[in-house]
Amino acid sequence: MTQYDYDLFVIGAGSGGVRASRVASSHGAKVAVAEEYRVGGTCVIRGCVPKKLFVYASHFAEEFEEAAGFGWQVGEARFDWKTLLANKDREIDRLNGIYIRNLNNSGVEIIESRAVLKDAHTVYLAGEDRDVTAERILIAVGATPYLPDIPGIEYAISSNEAFHLEELPKRIVVAGGGYIAVEFAGIFNGLGVEVTQLYRGPLFMRGFDDDLRDTLAEEMRKKGVDLRMDCDITAIEKQDNGELHLKLSNGDTIHTDAVMYATGRVPKTDGLGLDRAGVQLGDNGEILVDEYSQTNVDSIYAVGDVTDRAALTPVAIREGQAFAETVYADKPLTVDHSIIPTAVFSQPELGTVGLTETEARKAHGEVDIYKTSFRPMKGTLSGSEEKTFMKLIVHPETDKVLGVHIVGPASGEMIQALGIAVSMGATKAQFDATIAVHPTAAEELVTMKQKWVPPAQAAE
Repeated sequence: MTQYDYDLFVIGAGSGGVRASRVASSHGAKVAVAEEYRVGGTCVIRGCVPKKLFVYASHFAEEFEEAAGFGWQVGEARFDWKTLLANKDREIDRLNGIYIRNLNNSGVEIIESRAVLKDAHTVYLAGEDRDVTAERILIAVGATPYLPDIPGIEYAISSNEAFHLEELPKRIVVAGGGYIAVEFAGIFNGLGVEVTQLYRGPLFMRGFDDDLRDTLAEEMRKKGVDLRMDCDITAIEKQDNGELHLKLSNGDTIHTDAVMYATGRVPKTDGLGLDRAGVQLGDNGEILVDEYSQTNVDSIYAVGDVTDRAALTPVAIREGQAFAETVYADKPLTVDHSIIPTAVFSQPELGTVGLTETEARKAHGEVDIYKTSFRPMKGTLSGSEEKTFMKLIVHPETDKVLGVHIVGPASGEMIQALGIAVSMGATKAQFDATIAVHPTAAEELVTMKQKWVPPAQAAE
């Protein structure tokens, strides 16, 4: 009988790797996890957690202004970037410690080293210059920011560096049109930075419902973000005074103090030794896996962003849990990637679950649409003109709610509960039968009774 050093060796101590390690260990497996940077991964160290803290910070300027409508007189407000960074770093250190403690308490060995595959059962630990063997290997190394190959790209930053800027720039250009791009555009804008956001296509937030995309673009422009579509950066030139000159694909030039790329992330598979182990990769460098997160090599599995299935922290956690339960508890589990509630902490916030209108029409033909746009109650005294938008997509025959899409304050909080309803197959009649919570914005979700009719049809 072959003897291995470990039952399971995990490469990467992010959300998916940590969950898989702890659950596998709880079922009696001897587990080690290798991490070359810090335990916690992208989400905790340089992603969702510090990002959300920055989002909170960026809201205060607007809230100070709105307070006057409620009788508050706020004195001169001053923002200190270095204080925010220090407090953010302290919180990340705390969370990093919790992750380490949880792994230790679960009996998982933590190895601070880069790990590289040598074959289907052997891992080389670069930091310790030694090999270890394992019956199974789980790869959970995540993804890394993509930066295009253009002249001057060395002067750009990604979201990784944005969390550690020594000084807050007066002007910044954010290139990209996804989660990270719109979130950081809102963060910097809220902190008083002059923000220009560029997107190479006709409308950003590709893959989201078109009404959400249009509404977010309108609201961001109202807040002062200079949104420019159908253009991209072709070159970055650094001047003697440190100013950056950006040449754009449409012939324009932008002068700025910083440029941040948020043009997607790519699976972090380079240099992992996957070729030596015979692991198959996809066109984007992602590790190809089956529904149980197993690669073409029987002993090697992968979860999280490195598989490029759904690059979201809760998905990685669920995949890690399912892997461990399947392999070490003999409870075969798969993850349903078809219905994933998600929030974008843009300003205003987005919450979405289920099919977009375009997807619903493609899958089901005709669908019923219910939507509303209104100024939240808070805006009546604050003077804010920001609008909340809500949309339900309903199958006309089954009455099943196929998708829910929201733009506005607390969208992320609302969509978590709505995700339960949509995942359970709730109908529009069940939404209608639910008593409204008044006065809230969320009550609109159960009081929308009138189907939306396109203007052209309404005029007939």
